[in-house]
Amino acid sequence: MAATRASSSSILLGQPKSRSFLAGNYGSISNYESIATVTVSSGGASNVEFTSIPSTFAHLQVRIMSLGSYAGNQSLSATYNNDTGSNYSSHWLTGNGSTASAGTTANDNIQYYGFGLWASEPVVSVIDILDYANTNKYKTMRCLTGLDRNGSGHVYLFSGSWRNTNAITSIKIAANSGNFNQYSHFALYGIKGA
Repeated sequence: MAATRASSSSILLGQPKSRSFLAGNYGSISNYESIATVTVSSGGASNVEFTSIPSTFAHLQVRIMSLGSYAGNQSLSATYNNDTGSNYSSHWLTGNGSTASAGTTANDNIQYYGFGLWASEPVVSVIDILDYANTNKYKTMRCLTGLDRNGSGHVYLFSGSWRNTNAITSIKIAANSGNFNQYSHFALYGIKGA
């Protein structure tokens, strides 16, 4: 499958912003500015990539509503600036109402962004990438993911790091198994500083 791409030239002005998507404590809703959006077309896509990300914001936020072609619990992952080196670490905590579990990876070549890429139930994720343009520190992220499977849903909390001081200028989000189905939606926002 061909990748679906978006760049900062596809900015959607005047797009309504919903308070229900706010994941961080960044004050006014006017602090969020739409950079780019992608809706997967028929045929699906193995990944979605945001490129030419401007360095004019304090933080980034990615909002995802995904459907998958894999009939099982699969993860989403990301790479920054096309870096596939062993520079990523991820941590997660998950619960389904009756059990909880946790896990971690270190020195991985991808950043885990959430689990639950199901064919029949949409999965919603909100990812904050902190200080993405700061060239004096490694980059950190946090992600909240959830899905409802008619009473047997899951909630996931992720955190992680990309051990690189370069400013993030591109984000590639991939389905680790299968593809993103048609109508999966990805939105990239810039968060202004206080």
